[in-house]
Amino acid sequence: MTVNDASKKLIRQRAKFLCEYCHSSEEASAALFSIDHIVPQSLGGSDDSDNLALACQRCNGYRYNFTTGIDPDTGQMLSLFNPRQQKWCEHFIWSADGLKIIGITSVGRATCNRLDLNDERHNEGSIVKARRLCMKGGWHPPDEDPRQ
Repeated sequence: MTVNDASKKLIRQRAKFLCEYCHSSEEASAALFSIDHIVPQSLGGSDDSDNLALACQRCNGYRYNFTTGIDPDTGQMLSLFNPRQQKWCEHFIWSADGLKIIGITSVGRATCNRLDLNDERHNEGSIVKARRLCMKGGWHPPDEDPRQ
């Protein structure tokens, strides 16, 4: 099954053109973001809009078909953040400088860990560099997102 263009447009609008995991702006990206299946199709997930989220290429790639992650503070395996069932601001905040996402709940920490939202394991901080550039343009972080 594939998601039709009208549905993709609605998903982008619903997400306010932000990756629903890292809150990067699609407008500041060189590529359109992906439509992510929260429960992957490979695990029986549907194309229903309640199972779809807007995801940047980076988050979509790291999420792959994973639905769980490990909270580094407790070692507990947990379901990843679900943008259809949970609010971003209840699980994440930005560092005071706006460059890093901080998981404030076990789900937030497990999601930060699984998706490496701050490039602590990969790419030598390239996402942090991109966020710094977006800040200079006034595109980051989103106005409604909480900070430390």
